[in-house]
Amino acid sequence: MTSNDNGLMTFGGHLEVLRKMLFRIIGVALVFAVLIFCAKDTTFSLLLAPCDNNFITYRWIESIAHDMGINFSFAPFHVLLINTELSSQFMTHVSTAVYLALLFTSPYVVVELYRFIAPALYANERRYSVVVSVSIYVLFMLGVLMSYYILFPFALRFLGTYQVMPDVVNQINLSSYISTFTTLTLLMGLVFQIPVLSFFLANMGLLESGFMKQYRRHAFILIAVIAAFITPPDIFTCCLVTVPMYALYEISILIVGRVGR
Repeated sequence: MTSNDNGLMTFGGHLEVLRKMLFRIIGVALVFAVLIFCAKDTTFSLLLAPCDNNFITYRWIESIAHDMGINFSFAPFHVLLINTELSSQFMTHVSTAVYLALLFTSPYVVVELYRFIAPALYANERRYSVVVSVSIYVLFMLGVLMSYYILFPFALRFLGTYQVMPDVVNQINLSSYISTFTTLTLLMGLVFQIPVLSFFLANMGLLESGFMKQYRRHAFILIAVIAAFITPPDIFTCCLVTVPMYALYEISILIVGRVGR
């Protein structure tokens, strides 16, 4: 019995709906994982693209420099990955497929969660929940793309070529490469949730736009320190991360200001 005499769903009914929702999410994630696992060449050609000097970000920066009349080119660069354990490549292949499957399944997860909670929401709450859900996913994907195209390539370029002595050769393990990649993309995806976090804090009465404006300079310094911590120790990459993070802070001020009206 999933509903009572008043037509309202019982606790057991909610659990049944939740169970079916979880099975659907797991099923979609498994389909994506299998497809990504089978598309091994395409998947890893994209993931390993930053290892080479022909990566699109490097060529894009060189093109902009040339258009500005600056004779600039990156030094030749190539990172050769190795594998040191018998099963490491297979396990890395599996874990990568699962991670990317969860990434691609996340929009469907958001839709399912909305369908689950929507009946309990008022009309205005449904509208806000849709906007917030879409914002969370879009911001997360922007963070992932920024990590892939900017943060990770320059981190790899610096760390992969850094040597304390010329005789010490870098031999980067495939599992270390993928682990660093997934960690940075996840980290940047979470960092880009600043506006959403600010929205919730403002709705709870814990954050005001006036406070954020008053401590704007302090926030910029804190953001610069965080950017310096998660990026390679070069000013160019640090600025590339600091600017969008601070832009998110300014957007958060606008969002908090609208909530406070």
